[in-house]
Amino acid sequence: MSALTTPERPNETAMTAGDMDIEKESSSSASEKQEPSQTDFVVSFTGDDDPRNPKSMSTVRKWLIVIIVSATSLCVACTSSLYVGAYGQLEKEFDSSEVVVTLGLSLFVVGLGLSPMLLAPLSEFYGRKPVYVVSLFFFVVWIIPCAVARNMATMIVSRFIDGFAGAAFLSVAGGTVGDLFPKHKLAAPMMLYTLSPFLGPQLGPLIGDFINYYTHWRWTFYVLLIWAAAQWAAIFFLVPETYNPVLLRREAERKRKETGDDRWYAPIEKMDRSIAETLLRSCYRPFMLLTLEPMCLALCIYCSVLLGVLYLFFGAFGLVFRINHGFKLWQVGLTFLGITIGMICGTLTTPWFNKNYRRLLKKHEDDGNLKGSSEPEFRLPPAIAGSPLAVIGLLWFGWTTYSSVHWIVPIVGSAFFGMGVIMIFSGVFTFLVDAYPLYAASALAANSFARSMFAAAFPLFGNTMYRKLGFQWASFLLAMITLALAPFPYIFYRWGKELRKRSRYAGAR
Repeated sequence: MSALTTPERPNETAMTAGDMDIEKESSSSASEKQEPSQTDFVVSFTGDDDPRNPKSMSTVRKWLIVIIVSATSLCVACTSSLYVGAYGQLEKEFDSSEVVVTLGLSLFVVGLGLSPMLLAPLSEFYGRKPVYVVSLFFFVVWIIPCAVARNMATMIVSRFIDGFAGAAFLSVAGGTVGDLFPKHKLAAPMMLYTLSPFLGPQLGPLIGDFINYYTHWRWTFYVLLIWAAAQWAAIFFLVPETYNPVLLRREAERKRKETGDDRWYAPIEKMDRSIAETLLRSCYRPFMLLTLEPMCLALCIYCSVLLGVLYLFFGAFGLVFRINHGFKLWQVGLTFLGITIGMICGTLTTPWFNKNYRRLLKKHEDDGNLKGSSEPEFRLPPAIAGSPLAVIGLLWFGWTTYSSVHWIVPIVGSAFFGMGVIMIFSGVFTFLVDAYPLYAASALAANSFARSMFAAAFPLFGNTMYRKLGFQWASFLLAMITLALAPFPYIFYRWGKELRKRSRYAGAR
């Protein structure tokens, strides 16, 4: 854009000096008014209907992307536990102890917990798709050493790197779902994505035990290699970039090239923080939240124990159902259907709790609070309802693990545990996001790190504990630990606002 000039006037020489001064001032003023400001060159979307905005995609295409991303998350999560079915063959072939073989599971989960602190910030600079493509490529590549391993050292190291590479879909992919749908349509696609990382570990033993019962353990990884490669191809060819700041940067680059005007820019290009600074903050802030925020620490420990128990069951179920009921390896895998069905049922309660949230919100407004305002504690009812279900499920499972009791009974108990777990996670995750709005990513990263460390540790002692204490008392011990932590969601629902007033990272609204 150029400034407007004053047209020539035929009688301009007859103007007085004063008239000329007035004319110059008027021209200068008009020029200043027409001179574009820097904000006139900011590239932005005109709304959700803007063709450049991912939210304007067709419903079919958006759901296709959600399904691909969710299936990839399912693949990564399933890889963690599908390995469990190979324990028996690996112990014999490599002459390794049960604990050493279990390290292949534990270190994979450690990689899952560490990676989001690095991959999630990188997506803020480069976009979601580059992170997906590169990380999933290395995920596929590092399955190969697992498939051809000649010793346990190769297996353990490869599994750790594989978990580290695959974690992008457990930390970044939720953002893709949010990029595609407006808030009022987000519940259903987010429900599908949220369920996939939790169903994956339960489906792993079901698939892996079938493979390892009928063929060699290496086919465990050949199947994973085929599945993961197919997911990589789907991501590469069918999933576009959806991160708005990166899309706007591309649009600004296009405008600068087409117009030759370097004043066009996207907001992301004006960021005053570097990649190194962002990575550093992403690495230390989750630990500050765990150290300085009692609410965050308590809820993270609660979630961590629950996930630890889930991973402990990968070994414990094999002991219980083989010894008590004479199950074969492929039958042991089927026993995880109880937890799987329980998690699906727990997820289906989401619409009811969403209605409950809206009722709490309306009551909050009726009490004289600002319309549209909310309290993070309104997000906790699913966790409050799920807590007793998790305890009941563990007690049910534990005290029915006798050979004289039909095998379906403890499996039904495990379904209640699975239902409670998914409800607790749902409530805690949304609470952390609302309670720490400026540090939501760090709060979730803290939760992910803590959960992964517990999930890595519990399988290392789980089988020994079940053998030493007995199936009933070992399950009872886990139930009592869960019972001790169960009141936390209610405590924070009742007194969370007062606690947030004294927080340096959260605050009462």
